[in-house]
Amino acid sequence: MAAPSTEERALLERGVRAVLSGWAALQLAVSQGFGGPQSPEKASWLVGALLEFLSQNPELAEDEVEDFLAEVMDNEFDTAVEDGSLQQVSRELLSLFTRVREGDVGGVGEALAALARRGPALASALANARPGHAPDPAPGHAPDPDSQSPGTSSEEEEEVR
Repeated sequence: MAAPSTEERALLERGVRAVLSGWAALQLAVSQGFGGPQSPEKASWLVGALLEFLSQNPELAEDEVEDFLAEVMDNEFDTAVEDGSLQQVSRELLSLFTRVREGDVGGVGEALAALARRGPALASALANARPGHAPDPAPGHAPDPDSQSPGTSSEEEEEVR
């Protein structure tokens, strides 16, 4: 797409922020400091980096956006995202940029409203997350004693011992 107008860029920025604020993998990496003490700044930087990347490459395929996000998560937050969310986030970002490029402001507004509705559930899940612990099991479900804490491998556990 040609360089977005000031109004389009503001709308795109709101959309990118909304998508990223609803991305549990990124929010967990930030809240747990996986990117070091600058994790919040890195997340803010990612908004601008995505705006530039998507604006300068209007014909990107979903897998190219996934690769970009995976590289940022690995390099900046030392995190390998393997929960399938890279595909979802990439799809949402490309949909947002396509709607803006086509002038579908109403569609962008609907997408932003849907993302806002998703936010409280994510905030609740992150508030319950504890470093090095699996989430509490659902009522009526016992934890699996053989399961590892999320984000740890048996090699990492051996290093700790």
